[in-house]
Parts: sequence; C-alpha cells; structure tokens
Amino acid sequence: MADLRRIVVKVGTNVLAREDGLLDITSISHLVDQIAALKQAGTEVILVSSGAVGAGRSLFEAPEGMSKVVRRQVLSAIGQVRLMETYRQLFANHGLFCAQVLATKADFQGHTHYNNMKNCFLALLRDKVVPIVNENDVVSVSELMFTDNDELAGLVAAMTNAQALIILSSVDGLLSGPPGEPGSEVIPEIPYDDKQWLKAIAPSRSSFGRGGMHTKFRIAQKAAKVGITTIIANGRRANILLDIMKDDFVGTRFLPAGPLSNIKKRLAYHESGSKAAVYINAGAEAALCSTEKASSLLPVGIIRIDGDFQKGDIVRIYSAEGRAIGLGQAQYGAETARLYMGQRGKRALVHYDYLYIG
Repeated sequence: MADLRRIVVKVGTNVLAREDGLLDITSISHLVDQIAALKQAGTEVILVSSGAVGAGRSLFEAPEGMSKVVRRQVLSAIGQVRLMETYRQLFANHGLFCAQVLATKADFQGHTHYNNMKNCFLALLRDKVVPIVNENDVVSVSELMFTDNDELAGLVAAMTNAQALIILSSVDGLLSGPPGEPGSEVIPEIPYDDKQWLKAIAPSRSSFGRGGMHTKFRIAQKAAKVGITTIIANGRRANILLDIMKDDFVGTRFLPAGPLSNIKKRLAYHESGSKAAVYINAGAEAALCSTEKASSLLPVGIIRIDGDFQKGDIVRIYSAEGRAIGLGQAQYGAETARLYMGQRGKRALVHYDYLYIG
C-alpha cells in the first residue's frame, strides 16, 4: 500500500486516552511521529481525531444538574483547545503545521458548504499541514450529530477522494467470534459486499466513545463500496500506520469495489438532507438498475414527484412500490420535472454521471 497518495486516519478516544479518561500524551506523540513520517514520504494525511470531550473532562468539572447534551458541549468546547494545542506542539517538532476543521452533518448536505469544505481540505493538503477534523460538538445535537467520528471519517474520505481510510481503535480488527472464545481470530480481509461477519460482532460500545464495532463495520463497508480501501487496526500497536503502508500489519482490510467519481461518492454518503422524492415505473427501475448498460433517469419513467427541489439539489429515487433505489442530482427543478413527467423526448432529470444506485 506504499503507493497511497492520500489517506484519512481516524483515531478513537480509547487510543488517545488513558484508563482514567485523561489524554495519553505518549500515545498521541507516537501517532504524530508516524503521521510525520508518512508526510515526509509523500503521503497526504487527514486526521480525524476524537478526544476533545476527554480533554475537557481533565480540565473542568461540570456543575451538578447540567444536562448530558450541555455537558458534552461544554467539555468539548474547553477540551478542543487543549487537544489542538497538544497536536500543535507535537507536529511543530517535525516542522509541520496542523489545522482545525470542525464539522456537522449539515456541512456535508448543502452543495455550497460541501464544496467550501472540500476546497479548504485540498488547499491545506498542498502545504506542510495536517488537517485535524472533529465533530463540532458545540452545535451538534440530535439530528445534527454523526453516529460517531467513524461516520465523519468516511464522509471526509469520500469528499477528499482518499485512496484509503484507516480506523484506529483499541482492538486489532474484526474478530471471527466473541473475544476470548477459542478459535476467535482477526479476519484479515472482507469484501465490500460481504455481510456474513456482521453477526460475529458483539453488541458493545467502546469505553469512552459513542460507537462500537457495528458502526465501524458499517462505515468500513460503505467506504469500500465507493472504492476506498478501509482498514480497522489497533492504534496502540507500535508503528501501526507505517506497518499498514508496508502492507505488513495485523488488522481487517475491507476490499474495495471499483472507484466511483467524486459526485457519486457524495451521493453514496448523502444522508437524510433531501426531502424530495421521485417515484418511477418498473421499466425505468429496470433500466437504472441494469449492470449491462448505463442509463439516466428520463421523465417518461417518472410517475410521481413529492416535495420541491431546484437544479443541483439531490433527490431520492423510489420504485412505484416505495422501495429505495438510489439518489441523483437534479438537472432542473421540480416545476419543470412535473411538466415533463411521463413524456418522451425530454431531457433527463438525472444524468447517469450524477446518479447513485444502491
């Protein structure tokens, strides 16, 4: 894997924190040393880092009676400063800068915000800078929250067209059975469409983070489906990132499908931001889902349109029975689409290049 030009590394709280929840400076320093070595070798690295809430917990004792959501906001706001200062000092020892990028789900849904963030990432990567990404916990509540930073890392990897996503946890990878059970061992490779190992995952969460192995499996397969090699490995193993680049490591690699265009990656990761829905007949469904020929969504196959949308908005595509088929970027607005609905010879509502089926 030494030919990787751009990677996203996600590091979880259990890698960055000690057993008492305070920041583990030794572990963070080793992580920074490895990223600096990768940068020196010519690999662009984006770091998605947890740890702000834990850092805040070590500095500030939240008053009694504070709600869980507000406590998280306060601890994150205080801890993010400490976390970034720690990274700044450690990267400076290698002659590198780091840049803070805080995000919410909404930043990945709107066309303008998405492009602004993408352009910022690309500008930072051109220089001696390591972008450090975290969820903006100060404003991320309820529907604005990511499942955890694994989800955020997948979105960043798709946005920046990274070749690999490396998820560093406190375990060696996905096990073939419950931990400690005789014969249970790390599964070295999983195809992007193989879900059989999901049943082997114990329903548990990490000590300090919000997610668990179920989330990691789901995110890893989603990234692999859009062509991003994804690896789950133990961030506390010495030189794990360097070993991964040498293709000599303990961990689980999710084998990727063929690469997709940037717009299709964005569509694949688009969540619930689109309220517009387009329903199509059986003929249009068969054409769109065919693996033999690429087809666009033509107005003649549309039987119903729910909601409003403008040119450039993302719309959800459903079968006549209401089964989700995919998503697409509209080439014109809902008003024109309703005029064209059911007619032959009209311009495609969604061109194939802006269509994601799955």
